[in-house]
Amino acid sequence: MEKDHTEQILEVVQSSFLKWRTFSIEDRIEIVKKIKLRLLENKNEYARAITTDMNKPIKQSIAEVEKCAYLCDYYIENAADFLKEQVVKTKWTKSYITFRPLGVLLGVMPWNFPFWQVFRFVIPSLIVGNTFVLKHASNVPLSAQALEDVFNVPELDFPVYKNLAIKSDEVAAVIANPIVKAVSLTGSEHAGRSVAETAGKHLKKCVLELGGSNAFIVCEDADLEKAAEVAVNARMQNAGQSCIAGKRFLIQENVLDTFTELYKTKLQTLKIGDKFDETVTFGAMAREDLAEELEKQMHESIAKGAQLVTGGKRTGAFFEPTVLTHVTTDMKVFKEETFGPLAAIVSFKTIDEALDLSNQSDFGLGVSVFTQNPEKLKPYLSLFEEGAVFINEMVISDPHVPFGGIKNSGYGRELSHFALYEFANVQSVVIK
Repeated sequence: MEKDHTEQILEVVQSSFLKWRTFSIEDRIEIVKKIKLRLLENKNEYARAITTDMNKPIKQSIAEVEKCAYLCDYYIENAADFLKEQVVKTKWTKSYITFRPLGVLLGVMPWNFPFWQVFRFVIPSLIVGNTFVLKHASNVPLSAQALEDVFNVPELDFPVYKNLAIKSDEVAAVIANPIVKAVSLTGSEHAGRSVAETAGKHLKKCVLELGGSNAFIVCEDADLEKAAEVAVNARMQNAGQSCIAGKRFLIQENVLDTFTELYKTKLQTLKIGDKFDETVTFGAMAREDLAEELEKQMHESIAKGAQLVTGGKRTGAFFEPTVLTHVTTDMKVFKEETFGPLAAIVSFKTIDEALDLSNQSDFGLGVSVFTQNPEKLKPYLSLFEEGAVFINEMVISDPHVPFGGIKNSGYGRELSHFALYEFANVQSVVIK
């Protein structure tokens, strides 16, 4: 019986792994240098693919490609040190820890940052010595094809990365395939539960980067101008379609009105227009059904007493930058992840109350706190139920620090040196 196309691809990438794992770390890093060069040489082409696929303004798409190159730089400069053998003092003649690749990894990736999400998964694990198959979101086909082109540079005569053009209900069979050794998923909570269940059944490692409902806390002593400026970017970048976007804006009651007015004013600086115009900073959402879901969350919250300050209108996939005030904890815009350009503003009296409101979420990806007295936050930092706490800065993903969440935001870490170890066999070697 002839093997199906997916099985053929898996066998090709497994064959590539047997070759790739024999490369030294230094030689693998040289290939990553070629990948970075390919990215930058073709960044405008790749950015157009992103914008065409999911409506991101071209300026932001170019920035996404450039950020992937920035990530490559981090691992080019640091991976060899992170992966060198670690000698351990023991009773034996010699003992050390080394890091070996697992094999073929499966990535299941979303559409909102179609290049960045893939690069932060692939690059560190590629340097470890793994190879990859990737099921990308169905609505970013141009980006998916471009990524296969990026990773399979001419300097390699075998593919280390191949696309899988499969449907979501076919992912479980790929995870079950003995060629696949582990899986990384960035996506919804529902998808994460499904992947984790299948991976667990087959005793395979998985890393899950799921949803987020990040709190953006503004204290009464904050620089309100700066906080409002950052808040616009935190919520409206990528039309709000980001797991780490600021979504629940917790504002101390003494500055609530001032901040809200500043925020509303600064929203007007967003430029709307042709998505291929490099001066445009705000565009449509990726799909109309996503905008419809956000609209439903908004209307159900307004019916419970939320007040619309600005925005709120939808035309197809375009959803206006929107602000709701008088939001309470029983409203959908507080309880659920809002994946679009809608800011839910909630007031608080004390830092203790802000902490409680922040933690009143099934998610735990990140929190931002704005204050001109960071010292007062020290007793609270360990109490935030989040994977990251950013003071006077929006939550971002950067190669230098680990990225990931707790609770329903998933588990495992991407970026920094931790990413290199997630899909490595941490092997102990003892010599007597």
